[in-house]
Amino acid sequence: MAKEKLFCANCLSCIVIRQSETEQDKYVLRVKCVKKKWAKRSGEEKLYKYFTVARRIVDDCDGYAEAGELFPYIKNLRKELPIKDEIYSTKDM
Repeated sequence: MAKEKLFCANCLSCIVIRQSETEQDKYVLRVKCVKKKWAKRSGEEKLYKYFTVARRIVDDCDGYAEAGELFPYIKNLRKELPIKDEIYSTKDM
């Protein structure tokens, strides 16, 4: 029996963070794993673009903690996430 793939977006360890842009008051949204399960070959922590998180899938993860019912959530997430980076401003807050 094939093991089900795990969607990182449906894990409690997957969080959205702000990443500063070159202009001081601008930022974009990025996603990271608080369990530090995403790493580059160099060992540096990997951040994913906010709009691609619904496609991040792994076969196995010892830090995975399911956040809720998978398919209604992932389907809605894919529909609602922007299709490219959106630049936000701290002035709008």
